[in-house]
Amino acid sequence: MWIDTGILGFIQTYLRCDLLNMVMPFITRLGNRGILWILTSLFLLIIPKTKKAGAAMVVSLGLELLCCNVILKPLVARIRPCDVDSAVLLLIPHPGGFSFPSGHTGASFAAASALFFSRNKFGVFAFVVAALIGFSRLYLYVHYPSDVLAGALIGIMLGWLGNILVAFIRENLHRKSHIST
Repeated sequence: MWIDTGILGFIQTYLRCDLLNMVMPFITRLGNRGILWILTSLFLLIIPKTKKAGAAMVVSLGLELLCCNVILKPLVARIRPCDVDSAVLLLIPHPGGFSFPSGHTGASFAAASALFFSRNKFGVFAFVVAALIGFSRLYLYVHYPSDVLAGALIGIMLGWLGNILVAFIRENLHRKSHIST
C-alpha cells in the first residue's frame, strides 16, 4: 500500500501542472462508460474486413464489465484514494463506486488488446490511448496504481480471451454451415 500512495504522491507533487490539469480530465472522459471503445467496436462490426476485430472488442468489453465491475469491485470494495485523502483537489466529478480494479483501464486495455490480438493495424495506437487513460486515473487521484495495473492486466487477458472466443464461435458456425449444406 505504501508503494501505491508513494507513486500517487510523486504524481501529485512533481507532475501536476496547469497543462496536464486541462488535458487529463479530457483523456479520462475518453474512457467514461467505455463509450469510445463501444463506438469503435460498432464501427468495426460494420466493415466486413474488420468484423472479427469488432466482435472480439464487444466480447472483451462484456467480459471486462462482468469481471471488473460486477464481480471484483464489490468483492474487494477498496476505497478510492480521493476518499482516503480528501485534501487533493479533484479535477473531475467524484466518481462513485469502489476503486479496485480500474474499470476505465480494464475496458481500455480489453478493447486495445482485442484489436491487437486481431492483428488490427490500430492495436498499438489503442494501447497508447489505453495507457493514457490509465495514467489519467492516477493523475486525477481516483485510483491507486495497483488498481490501474490490475485493470490493465485483466483487460489484456480478456482482450486475448475475447479473440479466442470469437475465433471459436466463428469456427463452430462455419463448421455447422458446412454440415447443414
